[in-house]
Amino acid sequence: MIPQINCVGLIKETRTDESRTPLAPIHIKILKKKYPHIDFIVQPSEIRAFDDKEYENCGAKISDNLSNCDIIFGVKEIDPNYILKNKTYIFFSHTYKLNKETLVNAQGTPGMDKKELLKSIIKNKATLIDYENIRDRKMARYLGFGRFAGIVGCFNTLNLFLAHNEFVTLGRAYKINNYERLKNNLRNVIFPKIKLLVTGDGRVANGVIELLKETNITQVNKDQYLHSDINKPVFCNLQTSDYVQHTNKNTFDLSHFINHPREYSSCALPYLKVTDVFISAHYWDPASPKIFEKNQLNQLPKLQVIGDITCDLEGSIPTTIKSTSIENPNFYIDKKNMKEVKNKKNNLGIMAVDNLPAELPRDSSLEFGDGIVNHVLPFLIENDDGRILNATITKEGHFLEKYSYLNNYLNS
Repeated sequence: MIPQINCVGLIKETRTDESRTPLAPIHIKILKKKYPHIDFIVQPSEIRAFDDKEYENCGAKISDNLSNCDIIFGVKEIDPNYILKNKTYIFFSHTYKLNKETLVNAQGTPGMDKKELLKSIIKNKATLIDYENIRDRKMARYLGFGRFAGIVGCFNTLNLFLAHNEFVTLGRAYKINNYERLKNNLRNVIFPKIKLLVTGDGRVANGVIELLKETNITQVNKDQYLHSDINKPVFCNLQTSDYVQHTNKNTFDLSHFINHPREYSSCALPYLKVTDVFISAHYWDPASPKIFEKNQLNQLPKLQVIGDITCDLEGSIPTTIKSTSIENPNFYIDKKNMKEVKNKKNNLGIMAVDNLPAELPRDSSLEFGDGIVNHVLPFLIENDDGRILNATITKEGHFLEKYSYLNNYLNS
């Protein structure tokens, strides 16, 4: 808990393609009513999903100067040059997993030097709180854009399938920019007989399934998916216990898998062999097994399209050789040599946008801000039940003991 919060800041995002915000104008209005002594300062932005006037109308001050703020909110990593002295920052830093082994698999803004970010935070004696580790006692996250990552990732993948097969495609999600309109557009599409596989059992996978239920693609169980020749489009959701197994074939135990991922291997290949479209929506740790290996692609002749929402480079989906942008979401690779190609014929289509929720920025920001209003700010302003401390990586320029291993990263 921060001793006294009298002023909250909202930073202008560094990424030029990031239009989301941690707090929408309606959240400022709610918070001003609940905490009338707190001022809110919003840095002006021309790309934010809500314009400056909307914030002003809800009681915020628009200013580039955040020097009076006690805590500063952002979405993605903040440019190291913009870190102010002795301030508390809260954003997705994508730093807590970093070490020599996992650096290549770290998500986050392409080109952002996380070492320089952490150095700037330490140098300026700042406090860093990461949304990703604000969790309950069962380690479930209170905050996330995962649902909308799943929704947009699913929409983009289905659109790629339509383009791959030269069907009429839908409009782009970021141009539609409204979830209800997105669903309405999708309901009018009649998908042919295909098998679509979804891996995951968290918010991202739930977002995928939520959107798939708006289509004519019917959900089936894993046995039906694997063994039945169903004369209609179907999808199957493999949860963690379905796509990984202990190397000794022990009964699956999720907590054991989380703590000992190297003892497990993937068992997804039989499902992928009958799959036309694969959507990767699972959480992946670098120590966990890949869903499939590069040399297994030749065993997947049916596979046409992969939507990799996880988007870990060199991660669980080895065909994700690069991340893509909102404007250019897809690329094709040759299954034989894993090289990117221009021609889509007989090649594998990949959707690997690393910033999917930003395609529906107003919808996703409203949901995310609800989480901050209900599950974060009260525990910053009033009494922390441990969730804020758990997510505090640095305090006044020092790593907390839980994250002290990051000293090794900084010195590497």
